[in-house]
Amino acid sequence: MTKADVRDAALTLFAQRGYHGTSLKEIAEKLGIRTPSLYNHIDSKGALLSQIVLDTLDQVVLDFDQVMAENDEPIERLRAATTVYALRHATHRREALVVNQDTVHLDEPDRSVAQRIRRQHEHGFRQLIVDGLDEGVFSVESAKVASFAIREMCVSVARWFREDGPLTAEDVARQYSDYALQIVGAATSGRGRPN
Repeated sequence: MTKADVRDAALTLFAQRGYHGTSLKEIAEKLGIRTPSLYNHIDSKGALLSQIVLDTLDQVVLDFDQVMAENDEPIERLRAATTVYALRHATHRREALVVNQDTVHLDEPDRSVAQRIRRQHEHGFRQLIVDGLDEGVFSVESAKVASFAIREMCVSVARWFREDGPLTAEDVARQYSDYALQIVGAATSGRGRPN
């Protein structure tokens, strides 16, 4: 039994039932141990939630920062940023579900930290759309609304995607990146690819 085992069990239950719908007793039962034994591995249920949420949000920002460093042009930056965001929601569905339904249940100061990380990602996404507008390669009325639409589209992947479905996570991420370019009015040809 490791901390990672406890985190994994909690993650599954939080994703299925929500943070408040999951008791420590249920986490212990899933692990086949008694509830008091959990405290050898965790400080509290709230601490488990904080670890899951903050680690996940940190990884989202790292993904974003990495693709920004690898790409210079707004079209490729938006394509890459959307791809990694959609892919994360397809391949880390439990984490995405927990972050999106249970961040509000974090205690302070972790709730404020999570909000700050989310704003950082939101502002970065919006800025790359503004950059595309400034360079004349995007044509959209509101960078803020476009950014919100693209990010929410990606977030929804965690709710419907299934590994045994007809599309791979990579297929979904590629298609979503094409949709993102359409949302911002990028000049495209044929199959949604930029000219």
